[in-house]
Amino acid sequence: MSTDIFRNYINGEWVTGTRSVANVSPANVQDVLGQYAQADAEQVEQALAAAQAGQEQWQQSGLEQRYQVLMAIGDELIERKAELGEQLAREEGKTLAEGMGEVYRSGQFFHYYAAEVLRQMGETADSVRPGVEIETRREPVGVVAIITPWNFPMATAAWKIAPALAFGNAVVFKPANAVPASAWSLTEIIARQGLPAGTFNLLMGSGATVGDALIHSQKIQALSFTGSVETGRKVAAATAANFVRCQLEMGSKNALIVLDDADLEQAVECALNGAFFGTGQKCTASSRLIVTAGVHDRFVARLVERMGQLKVGYPLREGVQIGAVIDGKQLEQNLRYIEQAKAEGAVLACGGERIDEEYEGFYMRPALFVDTRNDMQINRDEVFGPIACVIKVADYEQALATLNDTDFGLTAGIMTQSLKYASDFKRRAKTGCVMVNLPTAGTDYHVPFGGRKNSSFGPREQGTYAREFYTVVKTTYIRA
Repeated sequence: MSTDIFRNYINGEWVTGTRSVANVSPANVQDVLGQYAQADAEQVEQALAAAQAGQEQWQQSGLEQRYQVLMAIGDELIERKAELGEQLAREEGKTLAEGMGEVYRSGQFFHYYAAEVLRQMGETADSVRPGVEIETRREPVGVVAIITPWNFPMATAAWKIAPALAFGNAVVFKPANAVPASAWSLTEIIARQGLPAGTFNLLMGSGATVGDALIHSQKIQALSFTGSVETGRKVAAATAANFVRCQLEMGSKNALIVLDDADLEQAVECALNGAFFGTGQKCTASSRLIVTAGVHDRFVARLVERMGQLKVGYPLREGVQIGAVIDGKQLEQNLRYIEQAKAEGAVLACGGERIDEEYEGFYMRPALFVDTRNDMQINRDEVFGPIACVIKVADYEQALATLNDTDFGLTAGIMTQSLKYASDFKRRAKTGCVMVNLPTAGTDYHVPFGGRKNSSFGPREQGTYAREFYTVVKTTYIRA
């Protein structure tokens, strides 16, 4: 148990807060990672003022300097993936392998955007007026507030912070209060890179205090948020009032279609991976499994068999595949959804019960429902747990209509050996990301990421598309 107090980072200095909160592991409630300082409204204002001053200096930095800073951050993350991956697994509950993989991927984000620093090129054009030339270039948007969720505490932060710094912005970073250790470790690495004071600031604290102050601030030029739809609506309304550009990644209710001609083993493994790994706490998780009648029974039987082989338990133990749920509140919500689904007539094929582990924590066995309808609440709400529902359909057209019948549109997948259906699906699935013969969870860092409908709002994240959010375009007219 750690009693160390980890402080916030404001204007190049580590500062205490008005109070601190314990970071308790969901996998072992006796494991306290430390006490983490909580910022107040006054410190939010201090950080924003520091960011304004720091950004003016950072945007003047040379490209080589920015490149070297981002490369150094990425290098250290990758070198320390075992240490930081274990810390991440302890505080979030995902397995050690998943934690290490997340830290490694976070390093890759910084490496990718280090390279993007050197690819910042403008364009020239001739004017319609004789003797006039035109140049366009991209410049930093300014001070960027970044608010991240608890399910990917390192990776989500990295894919927002790296492009923000790469394009010359200053950052005020508020992580989810459930997972401050990963944010603090990332900040500690960034803090040693010699950035101008105020260029990067860490504000740990509650959404009601820190988050609310950030979304209503007139001192930011952009805000990137990942979280719930309910909070996303508040963020959009608050930032719009100040004409602050905003980028929202919110809820999902992703579906994986399994057609009669699918490779059964491949379909089962993709469903298993997409629905339950990461304890189902992924915005890209396959919570709806839409299966055509010809393969339905065989698919369900094999999936139930494979689910029985999954090892659920303490995330640092070798061989464990499913770790702990983030906290007791989330676990209770998962269990309530299971009871509600039963009441609606869904049949629980396996799992769904709380598990007692070697350590006191928040564990449950992944649940699979069959005989479900798309209008059931369990198939409408984002549950955000290791729970999947099978929806039986007659054919491809009914499967596609069912998949698109949702308020969300982040990812969608199809399992088929038919080029005809795969090609049609790619065009007609109303989601931002489409997977063919792959799990719905799992994306690359060098291409755009985002969804449609209630899943996303604003410019895409990741890849070269990130510059649309983190830069502004300036057009210059020149008469020689």
